[in-house]
Amino acid sequence: MARPDYRELAAIFAGGALGSLARAALATLAVPDPGRWPWPTFVVNIVGAFLVGYLTTRLLERLPLSSYRRPLLGTGLCGGLTTFSTMQVETVRMVEHGHWVLALTYTVVSIALGLVAVYLATALVRRVRIR
Repeated sequence: MARPDYRELAAIFAGGALGSLARAALATLAVPDPGRWPWPTFVVNIVGAFLVGYLTTRLLERLPLSSYRRPLLGTGLCGGLTTFSTMQVETVRMVEHGHWVLALTYTVVSIALGLVAVYLATALVRRVRIR
């Protein structure tokens, strides 16, 4: 049985703490209303998707291999910043309050823009020439 890498776990923990604090700070800007677009969650999820695409591509394809950058920034920071579960709860609340079109639009736009953000970030990293 492999022993856990405690430095890798510490990197994930530190990144997750920073991402979670950033998300919590943004969430205090607006009180969720099931009849309105949940901007804080939407913004952190799209920004997080862009960061995951950028960081993953940059760390794996452009920088020297590091055991702790990806767990710190990708798994930790982006994992703590983004929140698919909150998006799901907000969508269910929209449906419960009869806002079906808003719920469907929010879900589709969140997923579509998240994929576009990852694609654009990856393309951006790959476009830059290595000297």
